[in-house]
Amino acid sequence: MSDFPAGFRIQPSGLARLPRASRGMRIGLYGGSFNPAHEGHRLVSLLALKRLRLDRIWWLVTPGNPLKPTGELASLSERITDARALSSHPRIDVTGFEATVGSRYTVDTLAFLKRRYPGVDFVWIMGADNLASFHRWRGWQEIARMMPIAVIDRPGWTLKATHSRAASALGWARVDEQAAEALAACPPPVWTFLHGPRSYASSTELRRLRRTSSTRTR
Repeated sequence: MSDFPAGFRIQPSGLARLPRASRGMRIGLYGGSFNPAHEGHRLVSLLALKRLRLDRIWWLVTPGNPLKPTGELASLSERITDARALSSHPRIDVTGFEATVGSRYTVDTLAFLKRRYPGVDFVWIMGADNLASFHRWRGWQEIARMMPIAVIDRPGWTLKATHSRAASALGWARVDEQAAEALAACPPPVWTFLHGPRSYASSTELRRLRRTSSTRTR
């Protein structure tokens, strides 16, 4: 039984199919609303692919973020279609499978994937802004015990993230970013903070620009 808020629609299975994976692969999981996807998401993915020596990255396009309002949330099919067009990379897969398995929270999604793909080395990837609020996520400590975490720096969030409640609680499990290429094979809890090229692109700002453009053309 799904616990999605009223108004969410289950989308066609073609948009929600699970990517392929085999034992021994190193796969980064990058979840979010992607409302809309932007170059910052792609930049994070390319950095993670290189620094973590991943085989692939999966963009997990969520039905909705429980911590964010849904008033401006585009349909799942629209967000997946846009994300696939923007990612445009042979090692980035875009999926909305959470909508078909009834998973609304990250902790449940990751547990499902661990059961579905035994032998795959998953890494949870998040932006520094998400680390700053990680302690508000349902089961955040369980997530940390479930798989390695790579936090990617974002403009304006470096200090907030590294001094956050979750970062302090998990400080003992942090490894230097120079060891990032071995992260996928490390037993959790373990995490690292990666610095590199940063993008100021923002889904919130893109939606604002779209609203402004729409108003001007009326």
